[in-house]
Amino acid sequence: MDLAGAQQTQFLSVMTEEEAQAALRTHIGFVPLGPETVALHDLLGRVLAADVVASVDVPGFDRSSVDGFALRAGDGPVLRLNPETLTPGMHPQHGVEAGTATVIATGAMIPRGADAVLMQEQSRVQDGYLHRTAPIAPGAYIARAGSDMAWGDTVLRQGRVLGSREIGMLAAIGAGTGIVWRRPRVAVLSTGNELVSPGAPIRPGQVFDSNAAQLAAAVTELGGITLHHGIVPDDEAALTIALAAAMAAADLVVLSGGTSKGAGDVASRVVAGLQRPGVIVHGVALKPGKPLCLAVQDGRLVALLPGFPTSALFTFHRFVAPLIRALAGLPPDDPAMIDATLAIRIASEVGRTEFVMAALLDAPGTGEPLAYPLGKGSGAVTSFGQADGFFAVPAMTDTLAAGTRVRVQRIGAARLADLVVIGSQCAGLDALLGVLEQEGLRVTSLPVGSQGGLAAAARGACDVAGVHLLDPATGLYNAPFVPDGVTLVPGYGRMQGVVFRPDTTPFAALFANTPDVAPNGATAVAAAVAAGAMMVNRNAGSGTRALIDGLLGAARPPGYASQPRSHGAVAAAVAQGRADWGVAIATVATRYGLGFVPLQDERYDLLVPTARLLRAPVQRLMELLGSARGRALLAAAGFGP
Repeated sequence: MDLAGAQQTQFLSVMTEEEAQAALRTHIGFVPLGPETVALHDLLGRVLAADVVASVDVPGFDRSSVDGFALRAGDGPVLRLNPETLTPGMHPQHGVEAGTATVIATGAMIPRGADAVLMQEQSRVQDGYLHRTAPIAPGAYIARAGSDMAWGDTVLRQGRVLGSREIGMLAAIGAGTGIVWRRPRVAVLSTGNELVSPGAPIRPGQVFDSNAAQLAAAVTELGGITLHHGIVPDDEAALTIALAAAMAAADLVVLSGGTSKGAGDVASRVVAGLQRPGVIVHGVALKPGKPLCLAVQDGRLVALLPGFPTSALFTFHRFVAPLIRALAGLPPDDPAMIDATLAIRIASEVGRTEFVMAALLDAPGTGEPLAYPLGKGSGAVTSFGQADGFFAVPAMTDTLAAGTRVRVQRIGAARLADLVVIGSQCAGLDALLGVLEQEGLRVTSLPVGSQGGLAAAARGACDVAGVHLLDPATGLYNAPFVPDGVTLVPGYGRMQGVVFRPDTTPFAALFANTPDVAPNGATAVAAAVAAGAMMVNRNAGSGTRALIDGLLGAARPPGYASQPRSHGAVAAAVAQGRADWGVAIATVATRYGLGFVPLQDERYDLLVPTARLLRAPVQRLMELLGSARGRALLAAAGFGP
């Protein structure tokens, strides 16, 4: 296809979310697909399509609930023992007459004539006679027939999701099968020449197909059956054939990628060919998710989701998940909502409702948690996975100030984090946090840079902030910046330096040919700037950015505006040839096989709001940091004392 000459088209008609939901329900019935009979051992997680009525009594006979003696409660204190011992599964051969008793085990059938069971501990036996040592009331320790479930009782109602307890109830009444709603078959396929199945080799410019894996798992969680239809290239004929096959096999189809009607997006053109009625939604005033396309053919939905992971997952859960639940016979989801205080100011695009993924952070003494936006964009795979929930910014609102109360819809049922870490990302701290998670603590870590961590600690918006901020006036790290109400916890040392590909000019000429010279980072940066080499920068507010700007002064080399948020992203840009040099820590350079010239031996410390210093998770992190185990972990990761 000639993309250069292709004509890009616009969305058919951008709707509000309410209009799009109404259009979907106009053309699709949100009702169960139909009943089927399933064997007992396959019923876990299924939804009953009919009431279950007991056709037997449970228990089916009067039985003893203790080990002891079946007798008549009104008899005297000394009773003659009958010549049998009753155990579960036996049918009594002797009735209990006046003045007699029968030895009985827990679960055994009560013999005719007995009206109570005396516990073994309340008696003694001598010469074939039972001597009672305690009084007993009629009916004691007898479970009557039908006392649990009686013939004709409705024991489970239609719509009940069958778990282990419900399956036990079915087994108790002798049901070898159950009538349940058929699970919807959902075909999942992805489109795009750039996609590669996880586990396969990958080339530059390609990405692993994470959408299909996440969507397939979500379908299973919602009670559906996933039909994996793989990856289809950006070829209109191939996609047309693949879509037809998916529609023939499934109750609904979910595609991701190619929604925007751009020059390279063939999926929207293929879906536009569906009829009866065809496309019902293309473009919704949502962020993320504006390019969503919904089409219906003969009562069967085809949902074309945006290709970016957060957009795909968000629109799936807003539009497709409720349908899957309904087709499976499940009731509408009733998500937990929680009030929270917005931790930082956010800007929003006027004209469409924006849903912001957020981590919920405990804020002791305030009565409600803080909502910290996860501003990774719709292309991030981790946004949905790391979020505790999301909140809406109204369509005509351009800004929400810090401190604004927001209503957060929870995702999943996970508890709030035990330890919240905000600030500069570091592999050393990550290693320590990994130990805490193995010990059962739930940790939320948000990499926002040293300045962002400092501000969060000052506001009490986190438990711990990782920082490495150099004060040019004193030459000290971190201590000069600690505000009132915040405690500095000494951390560890790490080396910042210039990372580069060893074969890249000017570095090859500067270092490889002069092994007797010990170049330093400042020399490397000056040489790179003089040669016009492409750099990769760091985000404003990070400690590394402050270091870079101090070295560059007024210089602005090519690539200065490229500002990734982590050391790993810097190393990746250099390793992949998108940049020639950058500044990162030594451990990352080693991981990516890059050249490294030391630039600054710096301190990476932790800032803790003093009010949170005695919290048990904070104390555990400090203990680990100072322990032999913690020091060994840091040393193994390449960090100094």
